[in-house]
Amino acid sequence: MEYRRLGASGLSVSDLCLGTMTFGLQCDEATSQRVMDRAVDAGIDFFDTAEVYPVPPRAELVGVTEEIIGRWLQTRNRDSVTIATKVTGPRHGWFAAPVRGSRCFIDSHQIHRSCDESLQRLQTDYIDLMQIHWPDHGMPYEELLGALTELREMGKVRLIGCSNETCWGLMKSLWAADRAGTSRYETVQNNFSLINRRCESELAQVLRQEKVSLLPYSPLGGGVLTGKYQNGGPEGARFTGYLKGDGERQRRMAERFVNARSLETTARLMAIADDLGVTVAQLSLAWSRQHDFVASTIFGVTDMDQLEELLGAADLVLDSETLARIDQIDFEIPTPMTEDGLRRL
Repeated sequence: MEYRRLGASGLSVSDLCLGTMTFGLQCDEATSQRVMDRAVDAGIDFFDTAEVYPVPPRAELVGVTEEIIGRWLQTRNRDSVTIATKVTGPRHGWFAAPVRGSRCFIDSHQIHRSCDESLQRLQTDYIDLMQIHWPDHGMPYEELLGALTELREMGKVRLIGCSNETCWGLMKSLWAADRAGTSRYETVQNNFSLINRRCESELAQVLRQEKVSLLPYSPLGGGVLTGKYQNGGPEGARFTGYLKGDGERQRRMAERFVNARSLETTARLMAIADDLGVTVAQLSLAWSRQHDFVASTIFGVTDMDQLEELLGAADLVLDSETLARIDQIDFEIPTPMTEDGLRRL
């Protein structure tokens, strides 16, 4: 395991981060506790969650994931792990999170309430990284950055970051922070994988020049890059359910990930992984880790077997020939994931 700095801050974390959105739904509490214990044993000291987890969000389950982590934290030295969480973004026509009556806005009130509620569920007096789950481009960045800065000054938050942000939004926020003298975002958590390489273009330039770290989520393409959807998708898998369900938002999300182009890309990547004697999931995590603008790659599991497989990517380094083979697939099948949702923000 390697350890990398978050942005320009003094905080470094393991370059693999355990995502927890399955905890409390697909992954019960007992298994979640074992997963976190094993992750720490393997050298992972970075855990990512959100107030709206587990996923898919349900009003009766909001906050359950943070509560599970909070109970686990009582068995650990708090300072030995880095905890990242997120304040829910504003409601849109396509989604209203079941948080605070589904009337969510990215303003000072929302941010302070979210932080206090997360602190209570996590049973801790500080959050290492507080992130905006998705942005509100109609809200002045000065207000939300001001609220996040207040939380830092109160000692409730160490660093701040954003998620699902556009290149314009990230640059606008950094400009606003420099102009107003507030804290800057140190991280951005966006969708990034071998079926969605958009971050390598404009966003990568922002990250490098502004010293902001990418925290890729869904590096396995929502499970597509495990190969499990190659023959229709197993029962119980997230996108299997989304494709069969009645929800328009869920169906559209599943089709962005699971389509003919993404499945063909996966098939070709599986051939490369076979040549290396690794799984396509391990190949995908290793590829993400080798980007200079990536601090830590976030992955999630539902059981111990999945965790053990993915831990196998911790020391996997892809040589130049393998990277060239991967790039050739991207050249022939560019951006298999049809879009990543940012255009709707």
